[in-house]
Amino acid sequence: MGDETIVTELDPSGELVARVGALDIAKASAMLCTRVPGSGKRKRQEVRKTGATTAAILELADHLVCQGIELVVMESTSDYWRPFYYLLEDRGLQCWLVNARDVKNVPGRPKTDKLDAVWLAKLAERGMLRRSFVPPEPVRRLRDLTRARAVLAEDRTAFKERIEKVLEDAQIKLSTVAADIFGVSGRSMLDALIAGERSPNTLADLARGSMRAKKADLAQALRGRFDGHHAYLIRLYLDNVDRLDTQIADLTAHIEAALTALAPAPRTDPAPDGTVRMTLLDRLTEIPGIGRVSAQNILAETGFDMNVFPSPGHLASWAKLTPRTIQSGAKNTTAGTGKGNPWLRRALGQAAVSAGKSQSFLGSRYRRLVKRKPRKKAQVAIARNILEIVWYLVNDPDARYIDLGPDWYDRRTDPERKTRDLVRQLERLGNTVTLTPASA
Repeated sequence: MGDETIVTELDPSGELVARVGALDIAKASAMLCTRVPGSGKRKRQEVRKTGATTAAILELADHLVCQGIELVVMESTSDYWRPFYYLLEDRGLQCWLVNARDVKNVPGRPKTDKLDAVWLAKLAERGMLRRSFVPPEPVRRLRDLTRARAVLAEDRTAFKERIEKVLEDAQIKLSTVAADIFGVSGRSMLDALIAGERSPNTLADLARGSMRAKKADLAQALRGRFDGHHAYLIRLYLDNVDRLDTQIADLTAHIEAALTALAPAPRTDPAPDGTVRMTLLDRLTEIPGIGRVSAQNILAETGFDMNVFPSPGHLASWAKLTPRTIQSGAKNTTAGTGKGNPWLRRALGQAAVSAGKSQSFLGSRYRRLVKRKPRKKAQVAIARNILEIVWYLVNDPDARYIDLGPDWYDRRTDPERKTRDLVRQLERLGNTVTLTPASA
């Protein structure tokens, strides 16, 4: 589905586009409506059905070029819009992808593919649509890689969870002692169990590093009813985990190569502060909560051209990290942020959770917010802050993240004013307050 919207300013003079085409797309076909100048002030409108094969789309592109179409708009229907958008774009046509929610027909009127295409064309020629952000092809390819890695990581997690369930069925409580049963010690014990070792003490002796201090607990946890059936299932799942590890590592190498080709290389001259210039990816990882993988995922979704988003607020609005305002008369309320790019929201959500645990300005801000807001709302606020910081770093190659420190709010607080506020609160509760200055 098309990733949300960028506002286009309306022309008060009336119609913006003289020659427009609109596509209502289905899986195997599409309905095309073209509106071009006719006799006098009337529009000449044509509606036709076209196929979704490559040959049919290329023939459609030639027809639109011959008609002198200036703008082609289409709904973001599942992934069916992609062949039309890419092939028409390659033909030199200006294409807009619009969110289907924004182009609904007037309620109560008939709904057909033909009427939907006509309605879409009329909205487009009057400048009443907002285009969705579709990145250029190199960034789209990078997106494919990062999203594939995220899917494989989910599959790997699912196999690891199945292994833990098999261990529970065998009364092996390894996960109650080891924080990661797939670390060096845990993997050695799993391989030994599969190989036929059943002695709890022998298995506990395979512990390495800090796990060696837990040998007694490990011996108790590794005593169970593990048999050949459990060994077969765990071997099956571990093979899948190893396969996915290899594929994820290969994808990461491809992502690194794609980012190196896309991201602008840092200049060789010293930065304004005299330090050596860093790559964009390294500058993003200076943000609390952002690791290398998170930075790669964020750049793949936002792209490298921040001219698409005029301000950090536009980027946050596109990502659906800003609550909507609803005003009616004297009543002002807010609604949910809406559905944005799920891949970007996931990366930012994970970064916000990590940043909230850190001793940094973002961590301090999260702990202040969570006192008066639900936890998820506080995380969304931190995610928005992180995305706004990303906008500045991508937009300015000389910018570096400088943390304000976890005590930033304390340093800006006036002690006398804070004291007066607290005294008033205690007095409103019926207390008499006497202040005694503390000794130096």
